[in-house]
Amino acid sequence: MTRLIIWRHGNTDWNAASRVQGQTEVPLNDLGREQAREAAPLLAALNPDAIVTSDLSRAADTAAALAALTGLPVRSDARLRERYFGQWQGLLLTEVAERFPEEYARWRAGDPDPGAAVEPLDELGKRIGTALHEIADEMPGGTIVVATHGGAARQGCGQLLGWDHTVLRTIGPLRNCHWTDLRREDDRGWRLRSYNVGPIKVTAALGSAEPV
Repeated sequence: MTRLIIWRHGNTDWNAASRVQGQTEVPLNDLGREQAREAAPLLAALNPDAIVTSDLSRAADTAAALAALTGLPVRSDARLRERYFGQWQGLLLTEVAERFPEEYARWRAGDPDPGAAVEPLDELGKRIGTALHEIADEMPGGTIVVATHGGAARQGCGQLLGWDHTVLRTIGPLRNCHWTDLRREDDRGWRLRSYNVGPIKVTAALGSAEPV
């Protein structure tokens, strides 16, 4: 059985301000670093065999907290970056709604390709799903922690599970520094074992899962 732990990065100032990050380089804030330190011992107890991270620093620095406990090297993969949010990156959600009312309305309604140069969900799913498949295939029977981003994590997991984006919309957003547990069995394929798991202190801490 191969196990993927898909771990969302800790909080950033842009998360706290509801500013769209996308693929913009935004560092963890003090809360985000604390969240990573709180979550790392729980993930270390799962005895991971490898750690792979998005190349954006908020994910890489989250992964580093786990690496410090396990001694494992951290491998970077740019395919694990967050969804590209085009013309919205750097804007507050209120500004997006004001400047791009039609595209924003489509996005809120679940349109997988809302416009404004936002990466379509199908492309996001294929990008993240391909990366996750390859990571899992490199270590069959292992446990791999993958540090990534909220939207990327949801769509990538959906790609592995074969879930349409309309199904994924029924699942709540992944909180900062929480994770999803996926396991691949030879006779049953990928299965979701748990979702939005994290330490109580992190769960209670301020920090939204939107915007991504």
